[in-house]
Amino acid sequence: MKTMDRSLLVELYRKMFTIRTFEEGYEKVYLEGKMPGWAHLSIGQEAVAAGVCAALKPDDYITTTHRGHGHCLAKGCEMKYMIAELYGKKTGYCKGKGGSMHIANFNMGVIGANGIVGGGFGIATGAGLSAKMRKSGQVAICFFGDGAGEQGVFHEALNLASIWKLPVIYVAENNQFAEYALFEGHCAVPDIALRAAAYGIPGEIVDGMNVVDVYGKTEKAVERARRGEGPTLLECKTYRFRGHFIGDLGGYQPEEKAKEWMARDPVTNFRKYLIDGKIIGEKELEALEGRVRKEFSEALEFAEKSAYPSSDELETDVYEKL
Repeated sequence: MKTMDRSLLVELYRKMFTIRTFEEGYEKVYLEGKMPGWAHLSIGQEAVAAGVCAALKPDDYITTTHRGHGHCLAKGCEMKYMIAELYGKKTGYCKGKGGSMHIANFNMGVIGANGIVGGGFGIATGAGLSAKMRKSGQVAICFFGDGAGEQGVFHEALNLASIWKLPVIYVAENNQFAEYALFEGHCAVPDIALRAAAYGIPGEIVDGMNVVDVYGKTEKAVERARRGEGPTLLECKTYRFRGHFIGDLGGYQPEEKAKEWMARDPVTNFRKYLIDGKIIGEKELEALEGRVRKEFSEALEFAEKSAYPSSDELETDVYEKL
């Protein structure tokens, strides 16, 4: 891994704090009954999104999941257009038609969140094939949850990507639950990364609560992909601090396990690391956090004042006219 300078470390924290601020603010507004649809939060998983996307170039691709707000923000999407989309407003990234689970922003390389479990495998693999055929030097990241690793398309995509040496990094966010099922109750092996051996590609276990580890191992996989050496499977072991969706009452999480994981909070622990290591002063960090909170407040105001799409736009951007 290349030496991580101060600016990169601070930027990693800014991205994680942005995701945490967004998700907590979104949760509050959602519980006030102001937003439509389902809402799945990634609180606790911020290090994965921030660390992976920091290792990418602006034109690299990502596909994400129903729990994808953090990935979009880490890739460069703006809060105000994200919140507008969640409100269903026409100023959102998908003009209010995608909502929480189907945000896309092709300009930033976000080629789709997906409400289908495992729905990103084929899309990311196709993006990798496109990049290879065009010799563009781009890579594609496929974020997926541990439950999606049980889908048949997981194996099909990795097999094809390995045969053709496609520049794709498959990033498993193992947050210990597939909806309500504990990981050990639905997966026959202790680590998703072990499956990489079946396709002759590297499989790495990553500390998904440590943004530095995430960044370093992603950087290595990205460099390998750009050299034309093919895909990598990264398993980021992390934890979902909230239920499967907002409103999930829980009760299925082992109490001691939850306490252990939450004590490893990636945002608060990395903040302490930066201050204790004298990488940034607390006042400077507080100023950064204040700017992020202000940005979220302004984004919320922007979204609330934005208009909903008119009925005339019902079929716009939905059907392709041949």
